[in-house]
Amino acid sequence: MTGFGAASGQRTGFSVRAEIRSVNHRHLQTKIRLPLEFQHVEPDVESTLRKKLHRGSVTLNVHIVRTASVSDVHVDSAVARAYHKQLASLAKELKLENVVAVSDLVQLPGVLAQADPREIDDAEAKLIRTVVGKAITALIEMRSREGESLVGDLRQNTKGIESAHKRIAKRMPKVVREHHTNLKRRVDELVGRGGVSEADLAREIALLADRLDVSEELSRLTAHLEQLGEFLDKGGAIGRKLDFLAQEFFREANTIGSKCNDARVAHDVVDLKTHIERMREQVQNVE
Repeated sequence: MTGFGAASGQRTGFSVRAEIRSVNHRHLQTKIRLPLEFQHVEPDVESTLRKKLHRGSVTLNVHIVRTASVSDVHVDSAVARAYHKQLASLAKELKLENVVAVSDLVQLPGVLAQADPREIDDAEAKLIRTVVGKAITALIEMRSREGESLVGDLRQNTKGIESAHKRIAKRMPKVVREHHTNLKRRVDELVGRGGVSEADLAREIALLADRLDVSEELSRLTAHLEQLGEFLDKGGAIGRKLDFLAQEFFREANTIGSKCNDARVAHDVVDLKTHIERMREQVQNVE
């Protein structure tokens, strides 16, 4: 979810630059910095961010530069001509010299007109929204490129989990047989001394079978692996789902490790957890 995006735009006397950065975070956090006079645009910007992004700590900075007055000033030539005509008529009537300078005309009401400030604000706010949208698009593109490489790493660790899973599943029947053999030998020794009843023997075997049974955990691991593959194939905003799956993988691995008192299985569980931990670190970067 790390990335950077920037965009710029301008209109007469007004330029905007938006820079947006994101770092890993379990949920979506936004920090938006806009000039005080454009705080009314923040809800629209916040809404756009939440529609396009789902995870990460996102910081957006919008820089405004004005190269001219806020208002676009223009001369109303029709009003100026009307003034000039009236003044010329008055000069003729009074038999005065008809000398009307431009500097005199522009001081008369209505000759210099200003655009409605509200219209200017709307145009500037629209430009801000457009530039912010482009910056978000640039951020998403950068995060998408990072995501493509992450998918490859996730698939590689998925293979590591599958390999450890297969080794454990293959080893477990032998582990059960070895424990049964050891238990039988101990029981024979105790029976020979008259120390174990049939009921005690049946109870001990049942407890052993329950303690060593990891078939459910292995089945759930298989289901999680299938779901992981489906998520990676589908793509999209899957970060939270992958985060949840990583927790489930750890839960099953811990249970298998606690049930199996076998050195080889213990080594495989360590390998299993190593790949799961790598996957958990990687999914923090997934949208």
